[in-house]
Amino acid sequence: MRERRLIWYLFVPFLLVGIVSLLIISVYFSYSLKKIYIESTFANLLVRARLLDDQFSSMIASESETALDSICKTTGRKISTRVTLILPSGKVIGDSDEEPSKMDNHADRPEVIEALKGEIGSSIRYSFTLREDMMYVAVPLRDENQIAAVVRVSLPLVSIREVLGAIYWKITLGGILAALFLALISYLISRRIRRPINELRKGAERFARGEFDQKLYLSDYYETRVLAESMNNMAAQLDERIKAIVRQREETDAILSSMREGVIAMDLEMRVLTMNRAAAAIFDMSGIEVDGLTIQEIARNIHVHRFAERILESEVGIEEEIPFGGKEEIILQARGAILRDEKGRKIGGLLVLNDITNILRLENIRREFAANVSHELKTPITAIKGFVETLRDGAIDDKAQALNFMQIISRHTDRLNAIIDDLLSLSRIEQNADHNRITREEVVLSEVIESAIGPLRIKAEEKKIDIGYVPDDDFRININASLIEQAVSNLIDNAINYSDPGKDIEVKIIKSDSEIEIAISDQGRGIERRHLPRLFERFYRADTARSRRLGGTGLGLAIVKHIAQAHNGYVTVKSEPGRGSEFSIFIPLI
Repeated sequence: MRERRLIWYLFVPFLLVGIVSLLIISVYFSYSLKKIYIESTFANLLVRARLLDDQFSSMIASESETALDSICKTTGRKISTRVTLILPSGKVIGDSDEEPSKMDNHADRPEVIEALKGEIGSSIRYSFTLREDMMYVAVPLRDENQIAAVVRVSLPLVSIREVLGAIYWKITLGGILAALFLALISYLISRRIRRPINELRKGAERFARGEFDQKLYLSDYYETRVLAESMNNMAAQLDERIKAIVRQREETDAILSSMREGVIAMDLEMRVLTMNRAAAAIFDMSGIEVDGLTIQEIARNIHVHRFAERILESEVGIEEEIPFGGKEEIILQARGAILRDEKGRKIGGLLVLNDITNILRLENIRREFAANVSHELKTPITAIKGFVETLRDGAIDDKAQALNFMQIISRHTDRLNAIIDDLLSLSRIEQNADHNRITREEVVLSEVIESAIGPLRIKAEEKKIDIGYVPDDDFRININASLIEQAVSNLIDNAINYSDPGKDIEVKIIKSDSEIEIAISDQGRGIERRHLPRLFERFYRADTARSRRLGGTGLGLAIVKHIAQAHNGYVTVKSEPGRGSEFSIFIPLI
């Protein structure tokens, strides 16, 4: 529909009613005025005719027709009225404007007919003699109760029209002025009525935009004031409810955002209703608007699609482990349930995803650790038990053989003791780190590095290896000196063990604005890339045979990693086969 403003619904009808009323009044007034004027003219002509009646009654019998015509002309000029004297036969014997001999018989004139009956006759008609509309009034002249003649007086209506025209013009002009005034009043009234309605409209638009703090203007009109008060009350209630909804939504969003599990709500067509940050991170959709997208568009994984379909088909909660290949292969623990409205109708489904890759990996590490610990402990114990049984079976009598066996038992005992010491050390570091019991003090880092290098120089010299290090006595750092010394010592010891004779080792301290790096690089055989991700796991060995031959427990690098983590830092390794390795400890400057 074509829109129309309220002012046109008010202003135009008011104006039309006013104009129609003015027209009706003007027409009625004009008609009444014309009627009054004609009646006034008739009365005036009647008075003149009566005066002439008295004058002509005494002359009609004694004067000639010529004298009577002369009297009509003289009298007509004096009273500015046409005067006509007519005999009962209809013959005109005197007229103030025309020659009687040239005039028609007037016996058929309506006013004459009435006068000859003894009554006062009047008529308004066109005069062929004067060629204009005339008003006639005729009265009978009596002579001894006989009608001797009829005297008729008349005035042209042109004078009446001129007077009425002037009056009509004034009425029209007054009507136009009244109509303009009425239009102005109607416009002002309409505008005054429209103003509070416009204020209500503007206020409603503010409410629609969520601006509830500014109340609506209360006008003087009862209806609009009541409406404004009702809308203000409505706005206050809406403001409270919207704030409550927003608060609940924010709380829900905060809960969903803080959850580590990915949460996706979908409708019956598998279109996403909401998705939290964890789910967006899983599907690599962070920062992308997902409302309205389908599960297929978000998770390009057939297992997720099928699980979502099963949620909508099932009436009870379901659970499943789903492999998901994103940037790297992960395992998702998926749980699903039906969403229902207040009436219990099914409206969608809820999908909860939990990345259990690390849990499974840690479980595998735990199992491997248990197996490795069992294996590492069982090897020396088995050897010790075997040689003890051999000695018990008689080898003890052979002193040379017995001494050899005792040395082997001693070596395995030392190895077993070393494994237990490293396990206890690793456990102690983890517990202290978890309970923030790592004591720190500000020390000169170069002194800690030199303390770690010192005991190993003899071992390095035996293989003709030089440990290069340029100390910086001015640099101080807040650390646990003994733990950092142990970590650096482990890395240098490994570098010596896995380096060929004559291949030097370099120790560097690299400083930045946020952290310190302690790098130990060697020129050894290097490590294959496939071993690097698991190199710091407990009992993991890239070269098992050589590690055991060198007396390693498989826990040294794990201890280095946990010492770095106890200082809120981390470790890295760079290595290529044939090009040596570089192990680095990063410690934040706090």
